[in-house]
Order: sequence, then C-alpha cells, then structure tokens
Amino acid sequence: MEYLVLLFVSFLSATFIPMGSEAFFIYYLSLDKSLLLLLLAATIGNTLGSGLNYWFGLKGEEYLVRKRLLKENKIKKAKSFFDRYGAYTLLFSWAPLIGDAVTFIAGVLKYDIKRFYLIVAFAKFARYLFVGFVYLYFK
Repeated sequence: MEYLVLLFVSFLSATFIPMGSEAFFIYYLSLDKSLLLLLLAATIGNTLGSGLNYWFGLKGEEYLVRKRLLKENKIKKAKSFFDRYGAYTLLFSWAPLIGDAVTFIAGVLKYDIKRFYLIVAFAKFARYLFVGFVYLYFK
C-alpha cells in the first residue's frame, strides 16, 4: 500500500500541486521498505505527473494563441531552441518550480513525446536515487 501512496503523491508532486514526494520517499525508506520498489513507484508517479503537465501544455497552446497570450512566431522560435537544447532543459524536470514549467513548455512546443518520457524518467529516477543514497549514507 505504501508504494501506491508514494506513486500517487509523486504523481501529484510533479504537477502544479506542491507536495514533497521526497519526504514520503525518505519516510518509507526509514521503515525499511524496498529501495528498488520505492524508486520505481516514485519515478513512475513523478514521470506520469510530468506527462500530465506536457498534456496541459499541448492542449493549452491553442487556448494561449487564441487569447493572444502567445504569438505563433514566438512559439516557432522557442520550438527551434527547444528542439536544439530541450533534452538538457528536461534534465531539470526534477527541480522544484522550474521542473513543472519546463515540462509544460515541452508540451506547448510539441517536443517529441518519446524523448520527453525517456529524459524525464531518467532525471526523476536519478533524483530519487540520489536522495535514497544520501539518506542511507547518513542514516
């Protein structure tokens, strides 16, 4: 049950709802839960939450253009930049505040979804692995 709770909290944490999935991750780790299962649950939940941000960006672009909050020529310029450097930017998808924005922008710019999920999953996994090892080292 703890793994499902972590998956759900991690999902919400990756959206624009502020939560601390790392705290849940460390708490369950302190209860001697499986590091591998915790890593999987947290990574999957957090990656899927970022996917929701991507989807909001993908669907929100039409609204933003229609309301004239974004201009199509600006989107084309940003898309060119993101196509070139987006992979590096998405490596920061784990970071508080900017990670949500980066994944949303990736959707607005229609970044390749397969690359998106691959890079975001890697970044999220690396963050939880780092948190887990730091906790276990200083335990």
